[in-house]
Amino acid sequence: MSLRQFEYALAVAEEGSVTAAAERLRVAQPSVSQQIRGLERELGVELFARTPTGLVPTVVGRAFLREAELAVSAARRARATARAGADDLVGELVVAAQLGFGTRQLPGALGALRRRFPRVEVTVFEEQSSAELERLCRRGVTDLALMAACKRSPADAHHLGDEEFVVVLGAGHPRLAADRVELRELDGEPWVRFDRDSALDGVLLNVLRDNDLTPITAARVSQTATAVRWAAHGLGVTLVPASAVPPGHEHLVRPVFPVVSQPVIAVVRPAAGPGETALLELLRRETWPEPEFLSPEAAEVL
Repeated sequence: MSLRQFEYALAVAEEGSVTAAAERLRVAQPSVSQQIRGLERELGVELFARTPTGLVPTVVGRAFLREAELAVSAARRARATARAGADDLVGELVVAAQLGFGTRQLPGALGALRRRFPRVEVTVFEEQSSAELERLCRRGVTDLALMAACKRSPADAHHLGDEEFVVVLGAGHPRLAADRVELRELDGEPWVRFDRDSALDGVLLNVLRDNDLTPITAARVSQTATAVRWAAHGLGVTLVPASAVPPGHEHLVRPVFPVVSQPVIAVVRPAAGPGETALLELLRRETWPEPEFLSPEAAEVL
């Protein structure tokens, strides 16, 4: 077995077809097919089942792909570390960011990292669930994870700062006249909420419970920008991290009382290399607003 076969199998699993995988990898389709067949012969198992919608990993295939992903990630890191010099770093850095947290700080840190190491390729993906992020960190899939502190946060996590949450109101909402909105004044309001396993929805549920508010759900969305836009159009109010408010909606945003905030941490893989070490330091240098005081919601882990 070779790393090339692992990479081909992962690409086929992600794309759902040999043709699409070959296009993404920029190789000939027969080459991908040949490598997958050779891998299956060597293993003595069928990795993919053919369905009307494309190639789908079998039960054995899914188990194999999990290990293949770890092997490919480890190989990329080894190459990057071996090629790293005093001012040069080549390779891929995989970053996972929890949806809504560090939205303003991460781009600035990545820009500075890119200027320092122009040959580093950074892959960033967003994840809603704290449990899923913790699982990815434990499996070693990510080099650095940016996330809200939770019960499953590793003991060696690095605290970067705190995200203060703000309420987004529709145009013409009477509470826009105030500089700060008391949460209890939102009793009876419909809410634009997030997916049920999202850390953001967990914060909102804690806020509603601690302020004796009934969770009237107007809609559920997956993205913070969508929640803000829907709230701006009067579908309901929503609660998001201040840094996640897209430009053009600042006039519809108000801080809340009691203050709602959440500690933001960075989790770096064990035996961190120069890329993730540099990114962690750059994230520390970014501006993290200090809330006036920590609310009960901040202390309560997700």
